[in-house]
Order: sequence, then C-alpha cells, then structure tokens
Amino acid sequence: MSKVLWNSLLVSPAVLTSALVGAALASVVGAPEAIASETQADSMPVAQANELAAPTAFSAGGFDLIAQVQQDAPSATETANVLQQLNQYSREGGGTNNIAQVTSVSQLRDVQPTDWAFQALQSLVERYRCIAGYPDGTFRGNRALTRYEFAAGLNACLERINEIIAAQLEGILNRDDLLTLQRLTEEFAAELATLRGRVDALEVRVAEIEANQFSTTTKLFGESIFALSLAEGGNSVGGDVDSGVQFGTRTRLNFDTSFTGEDLLRTRLEINNLDAFSGTNTFTPEGDLKFGVDPYQSGDTTVRLDSLLYSTTVGPANVVFMANAGAADDFASTITPLDGDGGSGALSRFGTRAPIYNMVRGSGIGLTFDAGPAEVSLGYLAENASTPTRRNGLTDGPYGALAQLVFKPVTGLQLGLTYVNAYRGDLLTGSQLATPTISGPIREDSPTLRSYTTISNAYGVQLGYDTGAFAVGGWAGYTNSRILDEGVKGDLGIWNWAVNLAVNAGPPGSQLGLVVGMEPRVTNDDFNGALEDTDTSLHVEGFYQYQLTENIAITPGFVWLTAPDHNDLNDDVVIGTIRTTFRF
Repeated sequence: MSKVLWNSLLVSPAVLTSALVGAALASVVGAPEAIASETQADSMPVAQANELAAPTAFSAGGFDLIAQVQQDAPSATETANVLQQLNQYSREGGGTNNIAQVTSVSQLRDVQPTDWAFQALQSLVERYRCIAGYPDGTFRGNRALTRYEFAAGLNACLERINEIIAAQLEGILNRDDLLTLQRLTEEFAAELATLRGRVDALEVRVAEIEANQFSTTTKLFGESIFALSLAEGGNSVGGDVDSGVQFGTRTRLNFDTSFTGEDLLRTRLEINNLDAFSGTNTFTPEGDLKFGVDPYQSGDTTVRLDSLLYSTTVGPANVVFMANAGAADDFASTITPLDGDGGSGALSRFGTRAPIYNMVRGSGIGLTFDAGPAEVSLGYLAENASTPTRRNGLTDGPYGALAQLVFKPVTGLQLGLTYVNAYRGDLLTGSQLATPTISGPIREDSPTLRSYTTISNAYGVQLGYDTGAFAVGGWAGYTNSRILDEGVKGDLGIWNWAVNLAVNAGPPGSQLGLVVGMEPRVTNDDFNGALEDTDTSLHVEGFYQYQLTENIAITPGFVWLTAPDHNDLNDDVVIGTIRTTFRF
C-alpha cells in the first residue's frame, strides 16, 4: 500500500476512529457510481453482508453515534457489493498479488530501516497489527493506492482498535453500565446544561479579566498605617515634652514582579508624614517609632521611591540587588520575633530589631546561603551610591558591610552572630552620644554633640525561639566607633541589649508583645568621659495587636523610657500610640 495511507494512520486510535470512518463512508458508501466502475468481485450472500454491516456493540461516541450509523447505513445489497469489491483489490495486477497479514515489519523485505516511513510502519505492524503484505514478502510502498485497498486497510485498523478498546473495558463497563450512564445523562440534563452555562460565563469573565488585568507578571500589595500618638513626660534636655497629639500615616505600595516564578523585582512607593519624636518632643533617638521617619526628620506627603530591589537564585545562594533604600532585612534574617518593619509587631525602632542592622542601608548587594542547620548572609550597602562625587558614591561614601552566621539546631530556634563594618553609619537608636554621625536640633550649638565622621565595628548576638504559641528572643550588641575628625580623634564604646516576648492571644494573627532593654549607650570613650552617657535608661515597651479582620489590625501600645537619653536628670517619658494597619 502507498505511504499516504500509513502516514495518515500515525494519529491516535481515537482520532483515527472519528476521522477516517467518515472518510471511508464518504468514499466507499457515498460514491456508488465510482464503485460500479470498478471490476466486480464474486458474489456474497446478503445475510452475511447484513451481519458485517451491523453496528458494533460498543461505540466510543455513545448510543447517539450507533443510531446515526444505523440510520445512514446502506442497504444490504449495496453493502454486499461493497464487500465484494473490497476482495477484488487482491486480484488486481495478477493472481499472485494476494495480500497477507504480517506481524513484524522485518517480514517486509522491501522495507528498510532507513526508509522515511519505517517507524510508522513498524508501529502499525507491531502495535496495531493492521498492515498486510504480499505473499512474496514485499510491501510495495511506492505503488499507487486504490480506493479498495484504502478501505481494506482502514477496516483492518478499525477492527484492531475495537479489540483494544474491548479488552481495556472488559470487566469495567458492560452494556448495562452504558445504559445506566445514558439514563443518568438524560435525568440530569438540566443540571448539566446549567453547569455548562456557568462554565461558559466563567470563561467570559476570565477573558475579561485577562484583557483588563494590571499585569501578567506584577502583583500589587499595599499597607497603610494610621497612627495616633502622644508623648508625656520629660525630654532629653531637662524640660517637658510638647505633648501634642500626632495623627498621620505611613502608606506603602509594593509592586512585586516575577519573570521566572523564582525571582522578585520589588518597586515600593511610600508616603510618610509622621514626624520623628526625636526632632520635635524628646530630642533623643530613644523611643522613636518604627513607622515614623528617621531620627530628627520631618514627614511629608511626597510620594517617594522607597525601595527598589531584585532578588533571584544564583546556584545555592539567594542574591538581592538593591538599587535604592535597601536594608539588612532585605537579605538577612533579623531573628527577633517582633520584627514587623513597623506595620506589625513592635512599635518602636529599637523594639523591632537589634540596632546593629540599622548600620546597613542604601544601595548594593546582599546574598544568603541557607544550608539548613546553618545560614550565612553577606551584604554591602552604600547610602549615597547614586552621587558620583568625592566622599560619596558606591565605594567612597557612607557604607555598611554585614556578615552573619545563623545556627538553627532545632525547629524554631535561631542563634545569630553578626558583624558590621560601617563608615559614617549609625545605630539610629539610643542616646545622642551613641548616634554621633546624625544631626539633631540641639547639636549645632553644642561642641560635644555635633556630628562626627566615624568608622565603626559592631558585634551582635541574637537569639529567637518560636514555639508556635509564643516566642521569646533578645540580643546583645557592642559597637566601637572611632571618630576621625581632626582634633577629636578617639574611640567610643557603645553597648545595647534587649529581651522580648510575643504571645499569640485572641483571633488568629493577634499578638501580645513585651520588650525590655537598654538602647545604645556610650559606656567608655577616649576623651576622659566627655562623650560618655552618665546614667542608664531602660526601654520598656508593651502592645497588643488585635487582628480585627484578615486585612485590618489595631495595635494599642506604649513606650516608657526611664531617664531619657541615659540621664537621670531627665524625667521619664511615655509615648502612647494606637496603630491601625490596613493591608490589601
């Protein structure tokens, strides 16, 4: 038979059954004038023709297909003539051309493995057994194919397909089962139609969403904090705080984009109009709220690009490239259980995470390698990387370099050892003396409190243990800051510590938190005590985060500072706040 037939039989049995049956009926049954023109074969009994023309008991298309075939079937006489003509092809070209079924393609001596259709013939012969060869062991694939030969080949393959289907369904479905399925289909026709209508409606809605979606690669996440705050007590310069009620917001919009499903491009826009208490009331970075602006700064309603970073996996490490406003927590674990970056967890900057992490921020790169029981993080960030001038830029300006090793011996337990080297970097918490590089409102007229250029080496130990019902943690840190300015060169020794507790109480997501510690304090210096903090101030913070709904949390809390700015001459100050966080 010609290659055209066998190339067409390469499709699956289901497609072959539906497509070729129609072609065979159209070409063999639907064209009696063409059949009449062919050589007539020996006669066949009409009864035998009727038996062969009867529909198969099983039909992949259901009873509707059987009925249709019965309705369109030719008469017994026409069928007998067709079957007689199907036998005729074996005698075309001579009496030695009778075709016999083969079981292996190797039986066809004129078919070679190099032939372009060899694999197709091999599959049809050995898998479906519906290829016939001539008695002389040839296939004669290059000769023309007659309509009778096509019909015979098609018939052989269809019979083989029916055998395969029957064998697979034997013991699974019988005629009673098919009748039951038909009855159920008819009984639930209305429900099926309703379901089909819902599916069609969903397809329309999905198409509409896809046509109008924001982006196929980007998702929007938002967080808006409404904060009501008030400070009462003494400030760091021996007076009383200006106890006005503060109400404002920090709102962030994160556009998170993924190109591969395993990477992240984050673009964050932010508005923050919450003034820092250190610049207006307390005059010390102690007690500043995490969701407010940086120490001594004033908020506004300007929309700014707050964070722009790209995170991806490179080999066994996760690498983060930070183009703007990067922070240590973008690539390293801060371990403590109350770190919610201001939107949840602790209220104050000091209570959120160990001050050592505040020395690393800006633009740069960070990577983390998580080996299971241990995790290593490395990072380098420069604060003025976008300014191409002397004493600025990526390598010549303020920077922070971090190295951290975290041990995770058991589930829920983390122990971190952290080292930071920073140039013109600060802890952003603690007393005025413990934050020597940042400018405050009272530093301009004070020779001992002016801003200095420093290079620092900071060391920290962090601990966190989360049981699921509650979590405990804490840290201790020491920073050696060397002042580099002419005439005042020397070292400052700065200590800080804290312990914290978080208890899951109330609706899911609700949390009771407590922080007790000492914000950064200068304990020794090279200036005969001129730049040392004379006393010790304690930081006590408590809050209850009540998860009102999945997207709304209300957190009343307080920050109590004894001897503000580590000076017993100053009266205690309490900062009370109610933080409402909306996430969408």
